[in-house]
Amino acid sequence: MNVVLVGILLYIAFQLLLGLVVSRSIRTEDDYLLAGRRLGYGIATFSIFATWFGAESCIGTAGAAYAGGLAAVTADPFGYAVCLLLMGLLFAVPLWKMQLVTIADFFRIRFSVSAERLTALIMIPTSVLWAAAQIRAFGLVVSASSELSVSVAVTAAAAVVIVYTMTGGMLADAITDIVQGGVLVVGLVLLIVFVADDLGGVSSMFDSISEESLVRSAGESGFGVLQSLEAWAIPICGSLIAQELISRVLASRSPSVARRSSLLASGMYLIVGLIPLTLGLLGFSLIPGLEHEEQILPMIAQQHLSTFFYIIFAGALISAILSTVDSALLAASALLSHNILLPIIPRKGEGTKVFTERMGVFVMGIVAYVLALYAEGVYNLVKDASSFGSAGIFVVFIFGMFTGIGGTRSALVSLVVGAVVWVIGHYLIGFELSYLLALASSLVAYLALAAFDRPKNIDLTPT
Repeated sequence: MNVVLVGILLYIAFQLLLGLVVSRSIRTEDDYLLAGRRLGYGIATFSIFATWFGAESCIGTAGAAYAGGLAAVTADPFGYAVCLLLMGLLFAVPLWKMQLVTIADFFRIRFSVSAERLTALIMIPTSVLWAAAQIRAFGLVVSASSELSVSVAVTAAAAVVIVYTMTGGMLADAITDIVQGGVLVVGLVLLIVFVADDLGGVSSMFDSISEESLVRSAGESGFGVLQSLEAWAIPICGSLIAQELISRVLASRSPSVARRSSLLASGMYLIVGLIPLTLGLLGFSLIPGLEHEEQILPMIAQQHLSTFFYIIFAGALISAILSTVDSALLAASALLSHNILLPIIPRKGEGTKVFTERMGVFVMGIVAYVLALYAEGVYNLVKDASSFGSAGIFVVFIFGMFTGIGGTRSALVSLVVGAVVWVIGHYLIGFELSYLLALASSLVAYLALAAFDRPKNIDLTPT
């Protein structure tokens, strides 16, 4: 059997074992979805970092830098680092003090049950599609490292992720994030150290980055400032109010842990994210003319790493994938179970809640598996899904959190308008600034209805 595949299988076996061990301590919904709200600085920081730092953060960032230079790189690592920074500075403490289970709970408390359910319905597809892309990527890595076909590898990948997410919940997810985040950092650091050594040192490595690779895509946009705003708005506004991120904040053991862990994860994300960015820029000079730019990071790894260190690098990619996909499945299940199904189930104890949420992970995992197995262009679907509906959610959340303006009708109309405008602008018209248009439309819709809407008399000021 292939040595790389053996290393990958051992790594996967560890993930499964950990999920089974952690499952013994799960008794309540808070245990399963929020790790009992007891995450400390180390686990919370690594969990936030690892959840956000997916395969796209490695392969996608390097590929974008290789193809378009520095000007082509916005979301990773800069946009998402800003997203985590804002979470720590503005939102982590008030959200933690509200003792929510999901972000959709906020929409129920501030607006209504209908706003809660609509928010959940809009957010669930994003998490499922994101999980599908990660499962597909996992399968491709395993297939490339073995004689397994892509379909068999994707099936195995889905089974592993579903089993250990179902059994261990958030606590297993958070603990494995430490392992996954650690392996990811080690793998990327080893790669850039070996590359620098082969090129004669750090200064020689940076000298190898040509000026052309830094600036070649700058100035090509006809929209200029507006297109730059669009590129920044999607990762910041589109990801700030995401269940995957907010669940880590809510799972922290105190508001100070929630805040500081978000800030630490932001810095960590930026520093580690600069490694694939640098390698992508460097690759333009080292391996010019690649047909598929996202191959640049694996190709640099193959050229500069021995078999042993390449196994560590492959483990790093799998870590990036696993830390994202399990969080996505858990987020989708939480929104489906806690905000849509459980409210209509009579006489529900903690056992019923946990069982329902585990079944939610199973169902969402099967849907993600089918998409990963049969849908082509899953990555494009996920990129679109991160924009779909999030404009309205962001606008409604900001007004609901910081003002007394607007009520149920304002929220519902703004949520719907944001999703519809983005779909029309992006799919039917092909408008390049569709996300900014959706944000503006949601804002106008919210304010227009707010004049005729009566807000709920609720004090959301943290105590």
